[in-house]
Amino acid sequence: MKKFQAEIDVMPKKEILDPQGKAVTGSMKNLGLAEIQNVRIGKHVTLELEADSAETAHAKVDQACKSLLANLIMESYSFRVEEVA
Repeated sequence: MKKFQAEIDVMPKKEILDPQGKAVTGSMKNLGLAEIQNVRIGKHVTLELEADSAETAHAKVDQACKSLLANLIMESYSFRVEEVA
């Protein structure tokens, strides 16, 4: 078995309202950073797993995202998996 680490980003879909992002966008103006617009807030997840291959690790992480880490109705996700020593 090999050890892998996954870095996962889960973000609200573009068509979904992001109240947290809107609040941060508004605050940017108050900080003199009006040029920063359309802030979207999501979550970043890291995890470690053991698998026989990179392909198996990738499939396991994809399954975790679809089953638990992301609400596919409102969120999209992306990830990368790297082998660790």
